[in-house]
Order: sequence, then structure tokens, then C-alpha cells
Amino acid sequence: MLFIRRYKKYMKKALLLILILAVSVISTACINNLAVQELNNKAKEFMDKGDYQNAISRLNSSIDLDNTIFESHYNLGIAYTQAEEYDKAYEQFETALKLNPENSSTYYVMAIAYENNAKDLMQANKSEIDDEADDDEEVQTPAKPEDITNLLNKAVENYQTYVTKTPKLENKEEIENKISSLEELISKNNGIEN
Repeated sequence: MLFIRRYKKYMKKALLLILILAVSVISTACINNLAVQELNNKAKEFMDKGDYQNAISRLNSSIDLDNTIFESHYNLGIAYTQAEEYDKAYEQFETALKLNPENSSTYYVMAIAYENNAKDLMQANKSEIDDEADDDEEVQTPAKPEDITNLLNKAVENYQTYVTKTPKLENKEEIENKISSLEELISKNNGIEN
């Protein structure tokens, strides 16, 4: 009988301890979610103002707290695109797609990132290097035409996936025109390669 009483008393304490731990885990998760939401909201404010570096900082902090939130990676990809940090943008969009593969808009913003990167490289290649550049200035090596073609192809591929995955697309004709325009750019750029 004494054993049963001690066992019941022990089980009550164990159950109480488990409940306390469960409540603390749930509370911590709620606090983290609130912190993540607050960081994401602040990042959006910075992005609306064009302050992409501060937005990036907030979104990275948000991801440090919880790296399973699609919106954090998606928005960080957009912020990196706006800051012209394209490789980091692609990485965030890929992570966003792993978290939510059915979100077709991720393909759209990733296509924009590839397109902007390609056009930036094309523009940089057109600009002449200043012969009298200061020694302190870093001279950029022109991008290879095949690298630009690769980026343009990825842009086209992502736009096409966006169109395919979005059945009731309002701006379908606009996107299809963009795809045609990029395919023309690819043809011109391939002429440079040869």
C-alpha cells in the first residue's frame, strides 16, 4: 500500500513536471512566432522605404528564430533581388519553394531575379571600362555571354512554370510577351557567343 501511495505521488510530480515543460515549450514557440512576425513586419516597412539592407537584416533574424516560415524566405529573396544580391536571392527562393512548392508566385519573383541579373550583366558588358580608373577601384571582368544566356534561360523557365502553375493568370499575355522578349534576347546573346 505504501508503495502505491509513493508511486501515485511520484506520478503526480512527474505529470506536473511534464505539463510545466509542455507549457514552457508552447509559450516559447508563441513568443518566437510573435518575434518572427514582428521582425517580418519591420522588414516590410524597411522594404517599402527602399531600405533593403535593414530589411535583409530583419529577415535574417526572423529566419534565425524560425527557418521554417515560407514568407520569411520569400521576402528575403525579394529583398536580396532589390539589393542586387542575386545569388543570395536564388538561395532564398529555392528554400521558399521547398517549404511551399505550390506557391506559383515564387517562380515569378525568381524569374524576375534571373532576368534582372542577366540584364545587369549585359549592361555592365556594354559599359566601357574607364582607362583612367583609380587603382582603388575594382575593375569588373565582363560576364561571359554563355553565363548571361544561362540566366536568361532560367528566367524563361521560371516564367513558364509560373504560367503553368497559375491557371487563372490575369496577366498571362504580358508574361508570354516577356518570355518572347527574353527568347529574342537569348538569340541575340547566342550570336555574341559564336
